[in-house]
Amino acid sequence: MTRNRIPIPRIRPVAGAAIFSLGFRPFFLLAGIWSIAAMALSFAMFQGWIALPTAFRVVDWHYHEMLFGYVAAAIAGFLLTAIPNWTGGLPLQGAPLIGLALLWVAGRVAVMGSGWIGAGPAAVIDLGFLVVLGGVTIREIVSGRNWRNLPPVLAIALLLVCNALSHAAVLGLIDADGAARRGAFAVVVMLITLIGGRIIPSFTRNWLVKRKAHALPASFDGFDRVVLGITVLALIIWVAAPDGKVAATLAALAAVVNLVRLMRWRGFATRPEPLLMVLHLGYLWIPVGLALLAASQWWPSISSTGALHALSAGAFGTMTLAVMSRATLGHTDRALTAGPGLSAAFVLVTCAALARVLASLFDAANLPLLTIAAASWIGAFLCYLVVCGPMFWAPRPKP
Repeated sequence: MTRNRIPIPRIRPVAGAAIFSLGFRPFFLLAGIWSIAAMALSFAMFQGWIALPTAFRVVDWHYHEMLFGYVAAAIAGFLLTAIPNWTGGLPLQGAPLIGLALLWVAGRVAVMGSGWIGAGPAAVIDLGFLVVLGGVTIREIVSGRNWRNLPPVLAIALLLVCNALSHAAVLGLIDADGAARRGAFAVVVMLITLIGGRIIPSFTRNWLVKRKAHALPASFDGFDRVVLGITVLALIIWVAAPDGKVAATLAALAAVVNLVRLMRWRGFATRPEPLLMVLHLGYLWIPVGLALLAASQWWPSISSTGALHALSAGAFGTMTLAVMSRATLGHTDRALTAGPGLSAAFVLVTCAALARVLASLFDAANLPLLTIAAASWIGAFLCYLVVCGPMFWAPRPKP
């Protein structure tokens, strides 16, 4: 995904706040803020404390806003910052970046108020963000003839389709059978296996080489291609026909090969640097989630909700937080090391994922564990914003 990168030739001076000089700044900030707000609102709605004027059911609003709100913002920040490095083009800056950020905000407001403005208008506004983001990314990749990085564009297109299906279910145009939700989960899992499979061993190798380590992570090879193929097949079957032995068997196989893949990356050697080790920990949730998917089919007493939260709170939450933290530090010329604040964030997001998965397995302790999960999640992203928030507004130091 990141080979043959061409350095950004220059970054145009942007009048006004530095936050609109590069895509990671506004979108990582928005992602951090919304992850806290959406979690707090979801917990309050589940407890019956508040009711939002949305046309979505509470559980549907929760998953929609975590996937198409928070995760989509994190993906946007990553791609808008990475693509100029891949293509050698200029990054989206200034007024166009402001417009895209406002379109994302409009989507969150529209979905939240869809009960007032109507589910149809809310769908049009919300879908507009992924349409424009997809257009921006494909334009940059095509103009730079960087064809090897088309998979992220495909991922955005698939997320757009899944989001459209989610809105169609709310409008009553299709049956709300969960396929759209599973599809969105599958797309993000594949993004993590693709992009994570490139950056995690690469960052680990660079870190270990500096410390003169002899055992290094395995390079991308045929085994990785087999892992990706098995994972794609397992996810397609799960999306299309989640109930059955075929889906369970493939999910279990995908869990095993992804765990073996992770072990080849020497993650245990990165213990001294939490900023690096958390990437390995985030990827670990992929095989855990896939294994729980298989277990939920083999043993009906195990709820598939635990598997979904192992993938979402675990893999999505940990990986996005880790990548946002690393990118924020790197692109603002800070040392690539986690201080106490970010280390606390990584511990808390892990606690949130563990508590949420356990809440799905132990009904007797469901409410206390859900409370711990929500509080830990909010605490993790508060730590992130406290540490990285000021960096979004500060100009990048001149070389």
